[in-house]
Amino acid sequence: MHPDTRTRSVVAAAALLFLVAPSGRAEAQQAVGSFSRTLTVSGPVDLEVSSGSGRIEVRAGQAGRVEVSGRITSSNWGIFSSRSSAEEAVRRVEANPPVEQSGSRIRVGRVDDGWLRENVSISYTLVVPADTTLVSKTGSGAHLIEGLRGTVTASSGSGAIHIRDAGGDVRASAGSGSILAEMVGGSFTGRTGSGGIDVSQTGNGPVDASASSGSIHLTGVRGSLHASTSSGTLRVQGEQTSDWRLSTSSGSVTIELAGKPAFSLDAHSSSGRIDTQYPVTVSGTIGRRELRGSVNGGGPLLHVRTSSGGIRIR
Repeated sequence: MHPDTRTRSVVAAAALLFLVAPSGRAEAQQAVGSFSRTLTVSGPVDLEVSSGSGRIEVRAGQAGRVEVSGRITSSNWGIFSSRSSAEEAVRRVEANPPVEQSGSRIRVGRVDDGWLRENVSISYTLVVPADTTLVSKTGSGAHLIEGLRGTVTASSGSGAIHIRDAGGDVRASAGSGSILAEMVGGSFTGRTGSGGIDVSQTGNGPVDASASSGSIHLTGVRGSLHASTSSGTLRVQGEQTSDWRLSTSSGSVTIELAGKPAFSLDAHSSSGRIDTQYPVTVSGTIGRRELRGSVNGGGPLLHVRTSSGGIRIR
């Protein structure tokens, strides 16, 4: 090939590439929309809400109705994307929102169309009767749940979970994100891979909390307790009426007991001292890093372990 011809071919190819992919980057085409639905119900509601990537907010309202609103965002990436395709995705969801009802059972967020699932994000806001039982799931997004009396189950792959004024049992799990549960009237079960757990309890149900990386703070505990974290502090306040088992691989443990507690103590710290304000009748050995015995004649077991950090009981 003649050198001039080769040069012209290279220039033409470069110009075409420039037109197809400006600046070497794929551009995002975005469109937004919304929908709302009001459903009539009778009796307690069984509600499931799910979102691949979007925020979920559920709060208590009046009996007999469920209000659902959604904010839709569609983003298409790639050299062949267009704003019209993003707008088409939004229009399709607006025309047929993912809201299903069968009596008092309601499902929100199921999108069967694979193309829509890949190109649409929906954030939901729901107002429901207070006695609703809720299952709420999001792949990437936060939860805010307030005022429900039924059991609340919330999970997030990546995003914070905030639950307050819950009259029933609460179960929460986050792959990456904090869990805050305020005024829990029933039991609490919480798991987080990366993030802290903070719970205030008003009832007597058992508490089970664990974090792979994050601190755990619990107040108002009256039932049985199991709390553990691989990296973070443990702080517990409450009235011990059942066995409590606390452990952290790296962090201190602080326990504040209400009333005139009577318990059997088994505490050990691999690196740190044990400090208690209560007189302990010792059984076995006593030392700065290990203490076994009974307080006020003994009672439920208080089992405390930390690999690196001190233990304080007051």
